[in-house]
Formats: sequence, C-alpha cells, structure tokens
Amino acid sequence: MLNNKSAIVTGSTSGIGLGIARALAEQGVNVMLNGFGDHAAIADLTATLAAAHGVTVLYSDADMSRPDQIEAMVRQAEAAFGAVDILVNNAGIQYTARVEDFPHDKWEQIMAINLSSNFYTIRAALPAMQQRNWGRIINIASVHGQVASSNKAAYVAAKHGVIGLTKTVALENARSGITCNAICPGWVLTPLVQKQIDDLAVREGLPPQAAQARLLGEKQPSQEFATPEQIAAAVLFLCSDGARQMRGAALTIDGGWTAQ
Repeated sequence: MLNNKSAIVTGSTSGIGLGIARALAEQGVNVMLNGFGDHAAIADLTATLAAAHGVTVLYSDADMSRPDQIEAMVRQAEAAFGAVDILVNNAGIQYTARVEDFPHDKWEQIMAINLSSNFYTIRAALPAMQQRNWGRIINIASVHGQVASSNKAAYVAAKHGVIGLTKTVALENARSGITCNAICPGWVLTPLVQKQIDDLAVREGLPPQAAQARLLGEKQPSQEFATPEQIAAAVLFLCSDGARQMRGAALTIDGGWTAQ
C-alpha cells in the first residue's frame, strides 16, 4: 500500500515515534528519523531499520524548537527521497507545575516543540504535497488535547492547539488528496511517561509498581497502557485509502479515559 512512499517522523528515536517509524518501514516507506540521543546508537538504529526492511532510513538532528532547522530537515528529506509523502508530528516534551509556579522558559519550550513545530513542518512540507495532490499529515496530539489535568498547563494548551491546527489544515485541503488527522493517546509507557511514574513514586513514597498502578487508576479505566505498536497501527490506517474521508479527526487511543 505504501511501498516507495517517504516519511518524516519527528521525535522518533524512541517511544511512540520509533514505533511509528518501524511500522512505516515495514510497509516499504523510506523514513527520516528525528530526535535526540546517542549518535552511535542512532546510527545503529538507522542501519538496522534499513537492512531489515529494504528501505532508506536517514536521520536529522533538527531541533524542533528551531524553525530554520525544521525547514532544513524537510528540504533534506525532499532532496534525499524525492518527496515527503507522509509527515508524522510526534516530538513532544513535558513539564509539570501549577500555573502560578510554571517557569516562563518551560512554557515557551513546550509550546515551541509540542505545537509550533507541527505548524513549521506542515508549512514546509505542504506545498510539494499540493503539487502531487497526495499527502498524509498525522499529528500525535494527546488525550490532553481533549481534556485537561492539573499541573500540565503548557502541555494541555499545546495539545489542544495541535487539534485545532489539524482541523484547519484538513479544511484548507479538503478538496485534495491530502488528509490531516490527529491521534490522541492516553497513557503509553514511553520514557516520557516513565519519568512521571518515577516522579510520582518519589513524591508519594511508593514502590514503582504501585506508582504505575496509581497513574493508570486515576485516568485510564482499562488499567492497561496503550502501546507504541497500537499507535503505529492507527497511523498506518490513516495513511490508507480507507481513511481518505477522515479529515480533521482526532482519534482517541486512551483505554476509556475520555469516555468517563
């Protein structure tokens, strides 16, 4: 279905983004990875993915808080692959504090990486998609794009913004072969969420397993984490012809969180 297409997946050196990149590569998609990490480990990852699936896998260390670096990443992918057919905006960071205590720099950093980077990648990739009349833009938002939690003002505001941006891009391209949709995961056991579990364990004096159960119990009725593979499966569906008329949707994969 997607053989010989090409994709950029931001924030894809671990967690959800890596799961998405793997799933795309398995479908014959050339992939540009992006994110932070040990360069030797990332080089090994790109080589392993490429060899396993017979695709081209590249890496960009573009800082998602820098519009100029985002633009350069998109141009690099276009030059290497000939096109960017699929854009998955997954990069994100977290910081927790009450509004009155929220540091200025953390607010700006979260808004830049979790929201503005989506705008800049889309802005850079969209014109070539419009010329070819085909593209799939998938923004990894969050259940926090639909509901709020205390102590996460910047994250919640940014993810609500991602869903709004998704709808606008979908409407502006509604009569084309370009779709734009969002996926809203609940708790997924990634390094970002593991840090929240560890912080909760320290703060409440809980064993790690008890902290994990507390985190799930507060929000996610299924009492199970979603997995990067499940998020990746949704990405593949949104890239398919079966999702052609899904435009501006926000798909929840949240174990019942927002059904309450």
